Amino acid sequence: MKARVKKMLQGLLGFDRYLYFFSIYIIYTLRWNKKERDFLYFLNMIPEEGTILDVGANIGIMSVWFGKKRPKADIIAFEPMPQNIAALKKVLRHFNIQNVKVVEKALGNSNGEVEMVMPVLDDVKMQGLSHVVHESITDFNDGKSVKTPITKLDDCVELNGKSNNLKAIKLDVENFEYFVLAGAKKIIQQNRPIIYTELWENENRYKCFELMQSENYNIMVLQNRKLVPFEQGKHQTQNFFFVP
Repeated sequence: MKARVKKMLQGLLGFDRYLYFFSIYIIYTLRWNKKERDFLYFLNMIPEEGTILDVGANIGIMSVWFGKKRPKADIIAFEPMPQNIAALKKVLRHFNIQNVKVVEKALGNSNGEVEMVMPVLDDVKMQGLSHVVHESITDFNDGKSVKTPITKLDDCVELNGKSNNLKAIKLDVENFEYFVLAGAKKIIQQNRPIIYTELWENENRYKCFELMQSENYNIMVLQNRKLVPFEQGKHQTQNFFFVP
Protein backbone atom coordinates (compact mmCIF):
# COMPACT_ATOMS: atom_id res chain seq x y z
CA MET A 1 0.00 0.00 0.00
CA LYS A 2 1.34 3.40 -0.98
CA ALA A 3 2.60 5.63 1.83
CA ARG A 4 0.18 8.43 0.99
CA VAL A 5 -2.77 6.04 1.16
CA LYS A 6 -1.58 4.72 4.52
CA LYS A 7 -1.22 8.26 5.81
CA MET A 8 -4.74 9.13 4.70
CA LEU A 9 -6.28 5.98 6.22
CA GLN A 10 -4.40 6.35 9.49
CA GLY A 11 -5.66 9.91 9.71
CA LEU A 12 -9.28 9.09 8.83
CA LEU A 13 -9.65 5.92 10.89
CA GLY A 14 -7.19 6.54 13.71
CA PHE A 15 -4.16 4.28 13.96
CA ASP A 16 -5.73 1.53 16.08
CA ARG A 17 -8.75 1.12 13.81
CA TYR A 18 -6.48 1.28 10.77
CA LEU A 19 -4.42 -1.66 12.07
CA TYR A 20 -7.56 -3.70 12.69
CA PHE A 21 -9.12 -3.13 9.27
CA PHE A 22 -5.80 -3.47 7.48
CA SER A 23 -5.18 -6.85 9.12
CA ILE A 24 -8.63 -8.14 8.18
CA TYR A 25 -8.17 -7.00 4.57
CA ILE A 26 -4.80 -8.76 4.24
CA ILE A 27 -6.13 -11.94 5.88
CA TYR A 28 -8.99 -12.18 3.39
CA THR A 29 -6.79 -11.47 0.35
CA LEU A 30 -3.60 -13.31 1.35
CA ARG A 31 -4.27 -16.44 -0.71
CA TRP A 32 -4.13 -14.33 -3.91
CA ASN A 33 -1.03 -12.36 -2.91
CA LYS A 34 1.95 -13.60 -4.93
CA LYS A 35 4.29 -12.33 -2.23
CA GLU A 36 2.79 -14.80 0.26
CA ARG A 37 3.17 -17.97 -1.81
CA ASP A 38 6.20 -18.95 0.26
CA PHE A 39 4.24 -18.61 3.50
CA LEU A 40 1.35 -20.69 2.15
CA TYR A 41 3.82 -23.39 1.09
CA PHE A 42 5.29 -23.36 4.61
CA LEU A 43 1.82 -23.61 6.12
CA ASN A 44 1.13 -26.75 4.09
CA MET A 45 4.36 -28.31 5.40
CA ILE A 46 3.18 -28.13 9.02
CA PRO A 47 1.57 -31.23 10.60
CA GLU A 48 -2.06 -31.06 11.71
CA GLU A 49 -1.16 -31.28 15.40
CA GLY A 50 1.63 -29.95 17.61
CA THR A 51 2.90 -26.51 18.57
CA ILE A 52 3.47 -23.66 16.13
CA LEU A 53 5.27 -20.45 17.09
CA ASP A 54 4.45 -17.17 15.37
CA VAL A 55 7.41 -15.03 16.40
CA GLY A 56 6.80 -11.42 15.45
CA ALA A 57 3.05 -11.91 15.13
CA ASN A 58 2.51 -8.20 14.47
CA ILE A 59 -1.22 -7.58 13.80
CA GLY A 60 -2.27 -11.22 13.57
CA ILE A 61 -2.34 -12.01 9.87
CA MET A 62 -0.28 -15.20 10.03
CA SER A 63 -1.67 -16.14 13.45
CA VAL A 64 -5.20 -16.21 12.02
CA TRP A 65 -4.10 -18.34 9.09
CA PHE A 66 -2.33 -20.76 11.42
CA GLY A 67 -5.40 -20.93 13.63
CA LYS A 68 -7.84 -21.49 10.79
CA LYS A 69 -5.76 -24.00 8.81
CA ARG A 70 -4.36 -25.92 11.79
CA PRO A 71 -7.29 -26.02 14.26
CA LYS A 72 -5.84 -29.00 16.16
CA ALA A 73 -2.50 -27.27 16.75
CA ASP A 74 -1.43 -25.03 19.63
CA ILE A 75 -0.28 -21.70 18.24
CA ILE A 76 1.72 -19.29 20.39
CA ALA A 77 2.01 -15.77 19.01
CA PHE A 78 4.81 -13.52 20.30
CA GLU A 79 4.32 -9.78 19.86
CA PRO A 80 5.77 -7.04 22.10
CA MET A 81 4.38 -3.78 20.62
CA PRO A 82 1.25 -2.60 22.51
CA GLN A 83 -0.72 -1.26 19.53
CA ASN A 84 0.10 -4.34 17.47
CA ILE A 85 -1.00 -6.54 20.38
CA ALA A 86 -4.35 -4.76 20.62
CA ALA A 87 -4.99 -5.30 16.90
CA LEU A 88 -3.80 -8.91 17.10
CA LYS A 89 -6.21 -9.75 19.91
CA LYS A 90 -9.12 -7.96 18.25
CA VAL A 91 -8.53 -9.78 14.97
CA LEU A 92 -8.36 -13.15 16.72
CA ARG A 93 -11.74 -12.39 18.32
CA HIS A 94 -13.17 -11.29 14.96
CA PHE A 95 -12.33 -14.65 13.40
CA ASN A 96 -13.19 -16.58 16.60
CA ILE A 97 -9.73 -18.18 16.71
CA GLN A 98 -9.53 -20.23 19.91
CA ASN A 99 -6.19 -22.02 19.54
CA VAL A 100 -3.83 -19.00 19.52
CA LYS A 101 -2.20 -17.83 22.74
CA VAL A 102 -0.69 -14.33 22.71
CA VAL A 103 2.56 -13.73 24.60
CA GLU A 104 3.30 -10.01 25.03
CA LYS A 105 7.09 -10.26 24.94
CA ALA A 106 10.00 -9.90 22.56
CA LEU A 107 12.30 -12.84 22.00
CA GLY A 108 16.09 -12.71 21.87
CA ASN A 109 19.21 -14.18 23.47
CA SER A 110 18.73 -12.55 26.89
CA ASN A 111 16.11 -12.14 29.59
CA GLY A 112 15.01 -8.78 30.97
CA GLU A 113 13.77 -5.61 29.30
CA VAL A 114 14.47 -4.08 25.91
CA GLU A 115 13.60 -0.94 23.98
CA MET A 116 11.61 -1.30 20.77
CA VAL A 117 10.67 1.21 18.12
CA MET A 118 7.79 1.52 15.66
CA PRO A 119 9.28 3.52 12.78
CA VAL A 120 7.54 6.64 11.48
CA LEU A 121 8.33 7.54 7.86
CA ASP A 122 6.87 10.72 6.40
CA ASP A 123 4.29 10.86 9.20
CA VAL A 124 3.23 7.25 8.51
CA LYS A 125 3.50 4.71 11.34
CA MET A 126 5.07 1.52 9.98
CA GLN A 127 3.93 -1.19 12.37
CA GLY A 128 5.39 -3.92 10.16
CA LEU A 129 8.91 -2.55 10.64
CA SER A 130 8.77 -2.48 14.47
CA HIS A 131 11.99 -3.86 15.90
CA VAL A 132 14.31 -4.14 18.87
CA VAL A 133 16.64 -1.17 19.29
CA HIS A 134 20.08 -2.75 18.88
CA GLU A 135 23.51 -1.63 17.73
CA SER A 136 23.40 -4.12 14.86
CA ILE A 137 20.19 -2.62 13.42
CA THR A 138 20.88 0.71 11.75
CA ASP A 139 17.76 1.20 9.61
CA PHE A 140 14.34 2.61 10.54
CA ASN A 141 15.25 3.70 14.06
CA ASP A 142 13.23 6.94 14.16
CA GLY A 143 9.76 6.57 15.61
CA LYS A 144 7.74 5.68 18.68
CA SER A 145 9.75 3.80 21.32
CA VAL A 146 8.50 1.56 24.12
CA LYS A 147 10.06 -0.65 26.78
CA THR A 148 9.01 -4.31 26.71
CA PRO A 149 9.97 -7.62 28.33
CA ILE A 150 12.36 -9.86 26.41
CA THR A 151 13.12 -13.52 26.97
CA LYS A 152 14.98 -16.42 25.45
CA LEU A 153 12.67 -18.91 23.83
CA ASP A 154 14.55 -21.60 25.75
CA ASP A 155 13.49 -19.88 29.00
CA CYS A 156 9.94 -18.90 28.01
CA VAL A 157 7.63 -19.96 30.84
CA GLU A 158 4.53 -19.32 28.71
CA LEU A 159 5.25 -22.43 26.64
CA ASN A 160 4.08 -24.51 29.63
CA GLY A 161 5.67 -27.72 28.40
CA LYS A 162 4.38 -27.31 24.84
CA SER A 163 7.94 -26.86 23.61
CA ASN A 164 8.29 -30.65 23.67
CA ASN A 165 5.96 -30.93 20.67
CA LEU A 166 7.21 -27.98 18.62
CA LYS A 167 6.68 -28.53 14.89
CA ALA A 168 7.18 -25.16 13.23
CA ILE A 169 8.40 -21.59 13.77
CA LYS A 170 7.51 -18.55 11.69
CA LEU A 171 10.09 -15.87 12.40
CA ASP A 172 9.88 -12.24 11.29
CA VAL A 173 11.48 -9.77 13.69
CA GLU A 174 13.10 -7.20 11.39
CA ASN A 175 16.82 -8.03 11.56
CA PHE A 176 16.79 -9.50 15.08
CA GLU A 177 16.33 -13.09 13.86
CA TYR A 178 19.84 -14.25 14.74
CA PHE A 179 19.38 -13.34 18.40
CA VAL A 180 16.02 -15.12 18.56
CA LEU A 181 17.54 -18.28 17.10
CA ALA A 182 20.56 -18.04 19.42
CA GLY A 183 18.18 -17.92 22.38
CA ALA A 184 16.28 -20.97 21.11
CA LYS A 185 19.11 -23.44 20.51
CA LYS A 186 17.94 -25.92 23.13
CA ILE A 187 14.38 -26.05 21.82
CA ILE A 188 15.60 -26.31 18.24
CA GLN A 189 17.98 -29.15 19.11
CA GLN A 190 15.27 -31.05 21.00
CA ASN A 191 12.43 -30.67 18.48
CA ARG A 192 14.00 -30.02 15.08
CA PRO A 193 11.12 -27.80 13.89
CA ILE A 194 10.86 -26.46 10.36
CA ILE A 195 11.53 -22.71 10.38
CA TYR A 196 10.30 -20.09 7.94
CA THR A 197 11.88 -16.66 8.17
CA GLU A 198 12.31 -13.40 6.31
CA LEU A 199 15.93 -12.27 6.19
CA TRP A 200 17.26 -9.11 4.61
CA GLU A 201 20.56 -9.37 2.74
CA ASN A 202 22.91 -8.27 5.51
CA GLU A 203 25.08 -9.64 8.31
CA ASN A 204 22.06 -10.90 10.24
CA ARG A 205 21.15 -13.21 7.34
CA TYR A 206 24.55 -14.86 7.17
CA LYS A 207 24.84 -15.22 10.94
CA CYS A 208 21.49 -17.03 10.84
CA PHE A 209 22.75 -19.27 8.05
CA GLU A 210 25.90 -20.12 9.98
CA LEU A 211 23.98 -20.86 13.16
CA MET A 212 21.40 -23.09 11.49
CA GLN A 213 23.99 -24.97 9.45
CA SER A 214 25.87 -25.65 12.68
CA GLU A 215 22.63 -27.27 13.92
CA ASN A 216 22.56 -29.48 10.80
CA TYR A 217 19.77 -27.58 9.03
CA ASN A 218 19.51 -27.07 5.28
CA ILE A 219 18.98 -23.54 3.92
CA MET A 220 16.20 -23.80 1.35
CA VAL A 221 14.14 -21.48 -0.87
CA LEU A 222 10.98 -22.03 -2.87
CA GLN A 223 11.49 -22.24 -6.62
CA ASN A 224 8.92 -23.48 -9.12
CA ARG A 225 6.72 -24.73 -6.28
CA LYS A 226 9.40 -26.89 -4.66
CA LEU A 227 12.15 -26.37 -2.10
CA VAL A 228 15.71 -26.22 -3.41
CA PRO A 229 19.02 -25.44 -1.69
CA PHE A 230 19.75 -21.72 -1.56
CA GLU A 231 22.50 -20.56 -3.92
CA GLN A 232 24.03 -17.12 -3.39
CA GLY A 233 23.79 -15.04 -6.55
CA LYS A 234 21.19 -17.30 -8.12
CA HIS A 235 18.23 -16.89 -5.79
CA GLN A 236 16.95 -13.37 -5.15
CA THR A 237 14.64 -13.71 -2.16
CA GLN A 238 14.17 -12.68 1.44
CA ASN A 239 12.17 -15.79 2.40
CA PHE A 240 14.02 -18.82 3.69
CA PHE A 241 13.14 -22.29 4.93
CA PHE A 242 15.40 -23.91 7.52
CA VAL A 243 14.77 -27.63 7.18
CA PRO A 244 16.39 -30.28 9.42
